[in-house]
Amino acid sequence: MVTTRQFGLWDSPITPDELTGRSVVLSQVRVEGKTTWWVEGRPKQGGRNVLLRRTRLGVTEEVLPMIEDTTLPDVRTRVHEYGGRAYAVAEGIVVFSHAGDGRVYRYDLSHPSDGVVPLTELADRRYGDFELDLVRGLVYAVCEDHTVVGEATNYLVRIPLDGSGAREPDRVVTVFSNSDFAIAPTLSPDGTTLAWITWNHPHMPWTRSQLHVGSLDFDGSIVHDHTLIDEEEVCVYEPRWTLTGDLIHVDDSTGWANLYRTEGFAWREGDTATSWTTRLRSRRLHPANRAFSHPHWQLGLHSYDNLDEDHLICSWAEDGLWHLGSIRLDNGQLEHWDIGWWPAGNVASDLGRVVLLADSPEQTPSIIEVTAGQTSVLRTSTYAELDSDLISRAESISWPTRDGEVAHGFFYSPQNPGFTAPTDDRPPLIVMVHGGPTAAARPGLSLEKQYWTSRGFAVLDVNHRGSSGWGRAYRARLNGHWGEMDIDDCADGVQYLVDADLIDPKQVAIRGASAGGFTTLAALARGSVFTAGTALYGVADLRTLSAETHKFESRYLGRLLGSSDPADPVYAERSPINLIEQITSPLLLLHGREDTVVPFSQALHMKNALAGLGRVVELKLYDGEGHGFVKAETVADAIETERVFYLTAWAISQP
Repeated sequence: MVTTRQFGLWDSPITPDELTGRSVVLSQVRVEGKTTWWVEGRPKQGGRNVLLRRTRLGVTEEVLPMIEDTTLPDVRTRVHEYGGRAYAVAEGIVVFSHAGDGRVYRYDLSHPSDGVVPLTELADRRYGDFELDLVRGLVYAVCEDHTVVGEATNYLVRIPLDGSGAREPDRVVTVFSNSDFAIAPTLSPDGTTLAWITWNHPHMPWTRSQLHVGSLDFDGSIVHDHTLIDEEEVCVYEPRWTLTGDLIHVDDSTGWANLYRTEGFAWREGDTATSWTTRLRSRRLHPANRAFSHPHWQLGLHSYDNLDEDHLICSWAEDGLWHLGSIRLDNGQLEHWDIGWWPAGNVASDLGRVVLLADSPEQTPSIIEVTAGQTSVLRTSTYAELDSDLISRAESISWPTRDGEVAHGFFYSPQNPGFTAPTDDRPPLIVMVHGGPTAAARPGLSLEKQYWTSRGFAVLDVNHRGSSGWGRAYRARLNGHWGEMDIDDCADGVQYLVDADLIDPKQVAIRGASAGGFTTLAALARGSVFTAGTALYGVADLRTLSAETHKFESRYLGRLLGSSDPADPVYAERSPINLIEQITSPLLLLHGREDTVVPFSQALHMKNALAGLGRVVELKLYDGEGHGFVKAETVADAIETERVFYLTAWAISQP
């Protein structure tokens, strides 16, 4: 029986607890032979990150024992605050970063009685992006050093696997430190060469970065450091070696993040650094308007891998969708694999096995294995079962912008087989703005979006100009226009839906987190389209942020605003805290008290200023949460608070 009820008031089986109680966050997928490894973030355990493996016998198990028999390991790193690759494994040796103290630990699966062994001292240093060198008994890693006065320093180190570095800190040796940032150390198959990426202020890794290669001595120190790529406005992604010793990387020198192969690394007797580097030859594997990687917000990107000696398995973005396929190393021929899933994270392969994190219109992010064109699910991020008739599927749309260009996004219509709305009713709209602002919205199944659509809301997930996946020109279009062009693209998308008679123009909310939170606040101040908004750990004061934020993003505002000088009037003109008189729509602010990227003081000042003007504003601060909510109780409370806030703001009532 179908019930007629106003949009936004439908009953839904997707409760706030369903978003967290039976869900986890999957990441860092790797394979070794027949074993699959990954990290699982568990909201019900306070967001703890657990290292799991699936054995060749199909058994899934937690890998690591307690640290000193008292502490559950939390496999996470805070390098760049956003973390990423926090473990490495080879031949039964596991190296990982424990979030509880920031130290690096080793665990030998063949000698479990040894327990977890510390490899670094207890100090204010963070490590990640591990690369094991078992021949030398080392692990290469990124180190972010906060023991220094002033800004943290970032460099590459080699850490002994025998644990001596924890007892004698000088045994942890710096191997490269000549840049503001260094990531992605990767060791050649013969162990003679290391490749890595660097960049310097004021750039981000996706605006300009360098690719280095260096020959190694017996101890694992870099003897010859050669910069393979260093070009204006060119960025480098994901260096990785082929099984035969050639170097693969991705760069966007053509305007698109394409794959390249460099040959000639074999070191010959009598070689000099000059003779070695002059033999190196690079060529693009598959010239195309496709993005074979995405911005280095986190350590350990892994969008491609070796399939065999002659092929790579790779993923790429094209027109907002991700694809999987194989590419020949000799001629660059690309074969698309139609598997019914979209790559959503790491793509890994070993011994011909292909395992990846992927999602689909009807599946949340899952770890899948692809064999002979067939897929099998090894692990799913949620065990909540949704009726297919309840799922609202993304519709890819594009719309004209007010300045004659085009913006993109995904539209989700209200969907619930148990309800319908009165004939003359139109659904309220939730406009979602991703973070970054260089990230990108995806069309895969998201319980968060279905939480809204199953209740009778429509959703527009916006990929405004500045988003990744449409080439460098589209991403760079936002430079100097953050707080303007992103707002216009969101507002123009709403107007597109209004003109199509798909939504109620009087009930339009905008919501976003981090950079998306800034766009939310600025949109409420600069336009009349949005009748409510929610900013999750959003930026309110650009000048304050430029002085308080962490090293990784400390110069980012200069590019986004078109000026690196916080005294420039643009910082004040674009800051929502200075536009509070123009914010008349109800606003909800959600923030973590432990946020070191955007301090919660930003939300507090925004709330106090608006309350002083008598505006409708609410603020919730969550203890123990940082830049991104990870606890089950926080995630559940935040989304339910948001829903009730909109209904109250719009005074939606059942007819």
